[in-house]
Amino acid sequence: MQCRPQCGACCIAPSISTVIPGMPYGKAANAVCIQLDENYACKIFSEVERPAVCAMFKACEDVCGENREQALLNLKNLENLTN
Repeated sequence: MQCRPQCGACCIAPSISTVIPGMPYGKAANAVCIQLDENYACKIFSEVERPAVCAMFKACEDVCGENREQALLNLKNLENLTN
């Protein structure tokens, strides 16, 4: 599955504990990543500064669902299960 255009759920719902350019302490769950642009696309997607955890994430139907709202809900639920 390819990432859904204008989604950005993976840049919002999960917490990220590693350094992100512009966010030296990572980001909390449900916080918008500073690298997410107005079209919900990652500004550093192809850059070496992109965190490894972000690069390892692969879009899949189980997580991303059928639309952005499902993706946000699924990722929030996964985040809650891991805390």
